[in-house]
Amino acid sequence: MKGRAYVKAWARLGFYARRGPRLKREDLRGLARVSNAPGMRVRVVLVGRDRNDPLIEASEVYLDRARHTFPVDVVEVKEAPLKKGASVLRVKAEEAERIKKVLEPGELVIVMDERGKGLTSVQVSDKFDRWMQEGLRSVAFVIGGPSGLHPDFMKQARERWALSTMTLPHRMARLILCEQIYRAVSILRGEPYHK
Repeated sequence: MKGRAYVKAWARLGFYARRGPRLKREDLRGLARVSNAPGMRVRVVLVGRDRNDPLIEASEVYLDRARHTFPVDVVEVKEAPLKKGASVLRVKAEEAERIKKVLEPGELVIVMDERGKGLTSVQVSDKFDRWMQEGLRSVAFVIGGPSGLHPDFMKQARERWALSTMTLPHRMARLILCEQIYRAVSILRGEPYHK
């Protein structure tokens, strides 16, 4: 299959080439890479249950858009209560145990931490591309509760990413992560969203 027939076949599957006067071969290869996506699942695992908040609604809009490429789930685990005189480390340990219960065996775990590695949107997209090429089945992005994540849990994660060097409110971190997932998908699909 060559030229326009190739592009039309991909368009029927929902993958569109970059707009321009002429398609380049590397554009077509990028479309083929995204076709492997249904085998990979993305999960956003976070501590705390958020409801009826405009930031949460906005994050769901981004995830709905990303779901056109691969399955994306949000898993909320119960926040441990921080009572007067209770150790913050104990609360973090309790939340870490709850997170571990929802993680799947062999799942790639990436924690969000302000001391983590800062990535550009293109670098995040490249990571998604590599994971799909490797045949990775599931990726879990973990956002801790108000007290943060337990240090031992963070050591067990494969990677630590920083959404910002500043500490972000829980709902804001969720929104930024969801938008970056969608942006990575847009870059992979060659859509004009990322400029």
